[in-house]
Amino acid sequence: MMCKVSFMLVQIMRKHGSQKVFINFPGNRAVEGAVTQSSTFAGWFAEKATDSNRGFKQLNTACTSTLNESNPWWRLDLRDVYRVSEVVITNRNDSYAGQINGAEIRIGISLENNGSNNPICAVISTIPAGESYNFSCNGMEGRYMIVHIPGDWEILSLCEVEVYGYLAENLAVAGASTQSSTSENWFAEKAIDRGLQQLYTGCSSTLSQTNPWWRLDLHHIYRVNRVVITNRNDCCAERINGMEIRIGNTLENNSNNNPICAVIPAIPAGESYSYSCGGMEGRYVNLIIPGDMKILTLCEVKVYGEVLN
Repeated sequence: MMCKVSFMLVQIMRKHGSQKVFINFPGNRAVEGAVTQSSTFAGWFAEKATDSNRGFKQLNTACTSTLNESNPWWRLDLRDVYRVSEVVITNRNDSYAGQINGAEIRIGISLENNGSNNPICAVISTIPAGESYNFSCNGMEGRYMIVHIPGDWEILSLCEVEVYGYLAENLAVAGASTQSSTSENWFAEKAIDRGLQQLYTGCSSTLSQTNPWWRLDLHHIYRVNRVVITNRNDCCAERINGMEIRIGNTLENNSNNNPICAVIPAIPAGESYSYSCGGMEGRYVNLIIPGDMKILTLCEVKVYGEVLN
């Protein structure tokens, strides 16, 4: 669903005259995110779509553009998982406005295919030159918002992208964590600090041992929909390979006898992968690497689900 939106203008006086300035809508999550695009034409950088300027400045200083290429895309990293209510797209205000026709808005947590495999919120049929249309996403969950034009010899240009929604509730931040051992000051709690710290101050790690594990106590029994794991971003990303995610209610064998949600074959350095648990019920989320001489390092663990009544 899409509709045209209006926005506010104010007049401010400066030494050299007056200037029209866009007042950023409250709650626009895009301005705090990080952006990139598949290619860049001249000075039409990806960041210009989140500068809170819908094109009041000159076109070539306020909008993004890729090169002419196959399947061009623009991606916003919201830095956390949000339930996205709507996305507002402002089109360029010149004779090339039709370039946006057929663009897809995708929202999700995957970086596969540069994020273009995430679920579709909307397909843009057209946006008149210089206008802003909003697209309802009905609370779709995702960390990444992608605008993508499928096809050959396409150019993607955006004059502003706004994203409105609210943080999905990460159950892990209210939980209590522990681990089988601790390497120096790589405490278990650092895996649930919302990733706000640097690698050597913001990740957990066990010692090298047999069957290292990390456990989160959610304090209540939840139906766990998914678990998001962020791997370390340095030399040793492969250490996480083979890790099991287990969810349940028993503390037997340090909770490592609970049912398996997923086995992690690999997570690239510094990336976050999501694992669907299909509503598995449990109070405890355990991560364990079976085997001898193993080290378990986690830079962030997020858990999403609903409490049982």
